[in-house]
Amino acid sequence: MPERLSGSAVSQEIQNKILAELEIWKTKKWQAPKLTVVLVGEDPASLVYVGHKEKMCHKLGYVSEVIRCAESTTESELVRVIEKLNSDSSVDGILIQLPLPKHLNERVILEKIDPNKDADCLTEKNIGKLLTGTSVVLPCTPSGIIEILKHYKIATSGKNVAVVGRSLIVGMPLFQLLNKENATVTLFHSRSENIKAQLKHFDIVCVALGKAHFFKASDFKDGAVVVDVGIHRQNDKLTGDVDLTSVENLSAFTPVPGGVGLMTIAMLMQNTLNLAKVRRLK
Repeated sequence: MPERLSGSAVSQEIQNKILAELEIWKTKKWQAPKLTVVLVGEDPASLVYVGHKEKMCHKLGYVSEVIRCAESTTESELVRVIEKLNSDSSVDGILIQLPLPKHLNERVILEKIDPNKDADCLTEKNIGKLLTGTSVVLPCTPSGIIEILKHYKIATSGKNVAVVGRSLIVGMPLFQLLNKENATVTLFHSRSENIKAQLKHFDIVCVALGKAHFFKASDFKDGAVVVDVGIHRQNDKLTGDVDLTSVENLSAFTPVPGGVGLMTIAMLMQNTLNLAKVRRLK
């Protein structure tokens, strides 16, 4: 039977390390990390994600703040909110909940975040530091995937690894992190030809295409490890980019839900801690 790569145990491992470090903080009388999430509009999925982030903050003893802005919020209004958070010395990490309403330019908005408070590694400065290996933070979902693979002792060094999807949130930074782990990485995207035929040659496949059940387990090499980053709601159930109804040919897979999504929030907590620690040491 293939191994189920649950994110729950890995997330708990990250949380335990954070809690251990925060015990040391108490001896130094440092204030707990503070994460501020800015939510624009009422997107149902975003509301759920923000709720999970708040819950995790409270569990770890972080200070959690959620700033809710109307769907009609203008770019200049949102920029003012971010600038106020940049100058607020009590705030360690800032996260703009994506996606933003269509009338707002995500790249313009994200660039207004102080890179020293960028909890999701989405500013150009931190993306650049990711490439040079000097960033204090790592993109949450990609770094969570790396932690899952390490936890379950799935070797990446020297392996042929495919990443399907090239977004700045998942695909592109995941390519970089896997490369850092000495994998031989190939990046596929919506314009790639004959993806399913090509994926038969890869040991590990990370799918972040954004299309529900686009793949079946049988589309992958026998014995492959499949990491499913997609999350979609169908018939009141959450599902991924891969239909995992039958997985007998795989050696391991991440479930949806219960896989990568749990790690995204855990790594956000780790990033916030890292940013807060740098600020405490100044």
